[in-house]
Amino acid sequence: MKIAIASGKGGTGKTTVAVSLSWIAASRGESTTYADCDVEEPNGHIFLKPEIEKTEKATMLYPVVDENKCISCGKCAEICQFSAIVMIGESPLVFQEMCHDCGGCGIVCPVDAITLTKREIGVVETGRSGSVQFVHGKLNIGQALTPPLIRAVKHHIREDGITIVDCPPGTSCPVIEALQGADYVLLVTEPTPFGLFDLKLAVEVIEKLGIPYGVFINRADIGSRDTLKYCEKRSIPVLASLSDNRQIAEAYSNGFIIAEKLLEFRALFSDLYDILKRKKYT
Repeated sequence: MKIAIASGKGGTGKTTVAVSLSWIAASRGESTTYADCDVEEPNGHIFLKPEIEKTEKATMLYPVVDENKCISCGKCAEICQFSAIVMIGESPLVFQEMCHDCGGCGIVCPVDAITLTKREIGVVETGRSGSVQFVHGKLNIGQALTPPLIRAVKHHIREDGITIVDCPPGTSCPVIEALQGADYVLLVTEPTPFGLFDLKLAVEVIEKLGIPYGVFINRADIGSRDTLKYCEKRSIPVLASLSDNRQIAEAYSNGFIIAEKLLEFRALFSDLYDILKRKKYT
C-alpha cells in the first residue's frame, strides 16, 4: 500500500506524521519504505537518521542544436510550450533550464539538427534507517523543475510492503507527481484561516485525481472549529488530531520521531496506521 502524506501549505507537520507512520509500520515488522519527495527541501532524514548506502545522479535531457545542420525553419520553437527554444532572428536559442524533456523539438526537426543531451538536476540517495528503507531526492541549487527528480525518487519504491510518500507542500505540479500511484492520501492541516484555505485547495486537487483521502488536524486545540465544520459539511473523514503540545515541539526541535520518543502519543499514530491500512479495502 502506498500512503501519501500531503498538505496544502508548508509547516503543518506533514513530515512529523510521515516519519511517525513509517516508524510504526516498521516496528510491526512491515516491509516499510519512506520516500521523501519534497526534493526542494527534504527533511525526513533529520528524524530517521538513515545510513546512506548509495547516491546516484538524477538527469534530464535538453536539446543541443547543430547550427551547421539547422535551416532556421523555427519548427522547434513552435512546438515548445515552455519557450525552452526560441528563434532570435534566424538562430535558435536554447534555455536548458526551461526544458521539460519532452523530446518534441527533436521529433519535428526536419534535418535532424537537434541532439538531446543529459544534464544533472539533483541526486537520489537511498539507504536504511533501522528496518525502514529510506529514499529521498535533493534538487540542485538553481534548478526549477522538480517532477523529473520526484519520478527518480519514486523509481526506488518497492511494489511490496508499505510505502509512506512524504509529498511536497502545496497543490502544484510537484505535488501531482508525488501523488500519482497513491492508494490513499492523508492531508495534514491546522485549524487556522491559512490552514483551512489551503486545505480546500488540496481537497479540490485530490478529488480531481480521484484518490481516496482523509484529514489529520495538527495543533488541533489552537484556532477555531472552522476546519472541523468544513470537513463535516463535506463529509471528509478526520482520521486523527494532535494537540499543540510542548513535548512534541521539543522532540521535533531535537530531531526525534514523535511516535518513538513520546509513549503517550504512540497509540495515536498506531491507531492512525490501522485506519489507513483498512482504507485500502474499503
